[in-house]
Amino acid sequence: MSRRGKRPARRATAFGSAGALVSAALIAGAVTAPPAGADARTVKDPEARGAAVAAARAAKKGIDWKDCPTDWGLEKPIQCGWVTVPLDYAKPYGKQIKLAVDRIGNTGTKSERQGALVYNPGGPGGSGLRFPRRVTTKNPLWVNTAKAYDFVGFDPRGVGHSAPISCIDPQEFVKAPKTDPVPDSEADKRAQRKLAAEYADGCKERSGAMLPHMTTPNTARDLDVIRAALGEKKLNFLGVSYGTYIAAVYGTLFPGHVRRMVADSVVNPSREKIWYQANLDQDVAFEGRWKDWIQWVAQNDATFHLGDTPAEVQAEWLELRATAKKDPIGGLVGPAELISFFQSAPYYDSSWVPTATVWSEYAAGDTQALVDAAAPDLTDTAGNAASENGNAVYTAVECADAKWPTSWTTWDRDNTRLHAQYPFMTWANAWLNLPCATWKSQQRTPVEVRTNKGLPPVLIVQAERDAATPYEGGVELHKRFKGSRLITEKDAGSHGVTGLTNPCVNDRVDTYLLTGKVDKADVTCAPHATPKP
Repeated sequence: MSRRGKRPARRATAFGSAGALVSAALIAGAVTAPPAGADARTVKDPEARGAAVAAARAAKKGIDWKDCPTDWGLEKPIQCGWVTVPLDYAKPYGKQIKLAVDRIGNTGTKSERQGALVYNPGGPGGSGLRFPRRVTTKNPLWVNTAKAYDFVGFDPRGVGHSAPISCIDPQEFVKAPKTDPVPDSEADKRAQRKLAAEYADGCKERSGAMLPHMTTPNTARDLDVIRAALGEKKLNFLGVSYGTYIAAVYGTLFPGHVRRMVADSVVNPSREKIWYQANLDQDVAFEGRWKDWIQWVAQNDATFHLGDTPAEVQAEWLELRATAKKDPIGGLVGPAELISFFQSAPYYDSSWVPTATVWSEYAAGDTQALVDAAAPDLTDTAGNAASENGNAVYTAVECADAKWPTSWTTWDRDNTRLHAQYPFMTWANAWLNLPCATWKSQQRTPVEVRTNKGLPPVLIVQAERDAATPYEGGVELHKRFKGSRLITEKDAGSHGVTGLTNPCVNDRVDTYLLTGKVDKADVTCAPHATPKP
């Protein structure tokens, strides 16, 4: 699946596994963790017991906050530290790993402070360490919340500075041009299948010890240990995109530990959707949002000169794609690289203008603009390593969270059928996820997300035409979390609604985080402003 909530890198290596393109469950049922302070010896489930042991240990130890390492790119007064968690919660005294965390204190008075607000931006594979920079950069949407809360980010297990995993040499991972993800023949499919299997083997070879433990429930347990290390009795959490699935699992496992929880752009938490079906659903939604953008480009033909009807713009896209397939642009940008670059437009409205501008410049004869935007930069070794790590975590979590079809016949049938109507992302997404069909590590059964005793009202925010996390996901979590409230941004589709300027949404998020109050009924908001060229 295109990585939820992870803004694609220049070459969107979020979609780069297995040489294609673009970009739960340690328990069979919902097991409620013990209340904070419960005696771990009374808890029967070994992983819940291990989580209680680790949380108690972290609460006692706390976090030794210091200035952040200079190469982390986090300015003062942001501070960094480490939280130690078990690799395997069933063995809490076994091997430990360290998670990187950071924070900035609340900007208000001591009496205004309501604790820590912990953040996850999505992925799987996204780092939350930049969250405190919303304070240092004076992000206007978060001024009120920052008065009340310390802003806390973290690298989830396997990500960034937190016991990072890898599946392939990063420079090899980003090299271009890659094979066109849309197959012309059975031979093309066989070649992609071989790449996917090799990628799965690479994950096992380079990161095998971590793979069985790279699950969403373990990240939820890590989150509870972080809560304890922060000295917080209860968690305040903002999860965006895949971060909403962490929220859903955390709320199920630790309902009594939740104080405030915002789920923005929601992964459908149904067991039947995690993760194979969720990716197929995403292909359909991406096509819809792609068409929204194509229509906008046509409406702004006076600026972009790419066609004044959606049909003309689509024809221009197909021509660009065919040109790049025949002869990669600048020797580096083929169809895979084009999709990796262009998919940011259906993802985020903030990409509408820049993506159309690059395309327009190319159409006017400036080839370099497109190469600069879509080709990898082999000199950016740090950025390439981060992209490869993000893709490795994405693959590891989705493959470990749930059982995937192992029959190629199933994948071929489903993606061939979808591609006929929804061609923009379908095959690219299929190759990204295909390593899960030959995964060499344990695959679990997803948690049954539901309301358990002690869960307070959860605020859910969802755009109606979201491509990465289709609208039905927000509706499904709303059904499963009793007492939750759903804010729908109607006729909008940008991913990550709480980061956009829409007072109808922003004011309600502020009110909830500051007071705990939700509306008496669900709310529908008008869309945020459409981008202007």
